[in-house]
Amino acid sequence: MPFLLRAAIVGGGAYAVGKRVQGGRDQNAAQDQQISDLQNQQAQAAPEPAAPAADEDPMAKLTQLKSLLDQGVLTQAEFDMQKSKILSTM
Repeated sequence: MPFLLRAAIVGGGAYAVGKRVQGGRDQNAAQDQQISDLQNQQAQAAPEPAAPAADEDPMAKLTQLKSLLDQGVLTQAEFDMQKSKILSTM
């Protein structure tokens, strides 16, 4: 009889430990899901990154155009046309 009692105690203890471990796993999974949900919410709420300042800066555009003219990529007429467009937005 003592053998059966010992087996019952060991089995009961193992069951209790197993339930506690599983409860911890369930809690970790729930926390992981909450973190994932919060990260998704933040990603959706994040504003779009601003366009590079060089695209908005007329002087940077003019400098880039002058460089293209100097390299022979643009003709003088093309440069003048683009330059007038940029200057009209200032």
